Amino acid sequence: MARLRDLASYDALVLTACIWFLAKFLRYAFPPLFGTLQSTYGVSNAVVGSAFTALMLAYAAMQFPSGLLADRVGGVRVVTAGAIVAAVAALALSISLPFAALVGVMVFVGLGTGAHKTVAVRLLSRVYPSRTGRALGVMDTFGAFGGVVAPAAVVWALAGGGPDWHVVFLGGGVVGLALAGLFQWRVPRRLPDEPDRDSGGGGASAYRALFSDRWFLVFVAVTVLFSFTYNGAVAFLPLYLEEAAGLSPATAGTLYSGLFLVSLVQVVTGDLSDRLGRLTVIGGTLALATAGLALVVAVPESPLPVVAASVVAFGLGSHGFRPVRGAYLVELIPESVAGGGLGVVRTALMGVGAVAPAVVGIVSDLAGFQLAFAVLLASLAAGLALVGVLAVGQ
Repeated sequence: MARLRDLASYDALVLTACIWFLAKFLRYAFPPLFGTLQSTYGVSNAVVGSAFTALMLAYAAMQFPSGLLADRVGGVRVVTAGAIVAAVAALALSISLPFAALVGVMVFVGLGTGAHKTVAVRLLSRVYPSRTGRALGVMDTFGAFGGVVAPAAVVWALAGGGPDWHVVFLGGGVVGLALAGLFQWRVPRRLPDEPDRDSGGGGASAYRALFSDRWFLVFVAVTVLFSFTYNGAVAFLPLYLEEAAGLSPATAGTLYSGLFLVSLVQVVTGDLSDRLGRLTVIGGTLALATAGLALVVAVPESPLPVVAASVVAFGLGSHGFRPVRGAYLVELIPESVAGGGLGVVRTALMGVGAVAPAVVGIVSDLAGFQLAFAVLLASLAAGLALVGVLAVGQ
């Protein structure tokens, strides 16, 4: 019975992770549809990239207000409301829409999913204070598998004789509403006795003190540079592999799924960061991601096993970095400004990351995909260099 009670105590983690899975699923169902949307609506790489950027900007815009709102009304309410908004937007995508309306609904997907991560990081750190790194690793792993399932679901829906791709979003909307209800019902009982809110944090002076710390700003720059690279790469990797590497759509889609499949590494890196130190694991994961992306950019027409290994290396490094980044930020930001402080950082990193798909789309139209991905590589390499500066400086 004690074992069953221990397992039941993880319901907050499972539900939080499942909603994050859905958020990633809805977001990453769009890149495999870029080709279909181009042929259906007669639009360019720049247009579909900009539409995805609109979604990501809406996602980024929600980070700070969701953190502040969670401080005042409770994280459970904010996460539940975000899940409902995202689910309703997904249901709207279950029917054919004009392109302008489609982009508008994509923005609402961004708003709904944007209410989750900032609030969830703090919520899980309160529910599982002694296992925060591991909990964040589990949540990020669940989320990354949304990127595994999404392209596979789209490929299935677009296959000959299969249903229309709109059914992918119909299923996502129904599941989202169910998860929102379960989250609101189960998670509040797992929170500590004190209210999930504060009196407004430490005020403007606390934020000024936080952002006057030069080493904190250096790490924020690392996360921003990583976000730019990661969001640009995942938005266009399937098309890049088709055009620059000469792979078939099916093969490119399979490798794209593999990029997310390796996200299981997040559980390992989250646990290792508790044992070996955050910066050690951060440096190692970013170095691996940089090496993988460098090979993809330098020799895109390599044999398939080499291309696959490069994509896997980029995925291992990128996913391995993410939970450690969250755990490190939780440690750096004072409790008095925890919600808003984390929200500001995530707004910055997601805002810059949201611009990446548009940049890649525009540069690829003007000069080709290889140069566009070289820009992403330069950003990631700069982030790795700053980790070295941070390690030496501290």
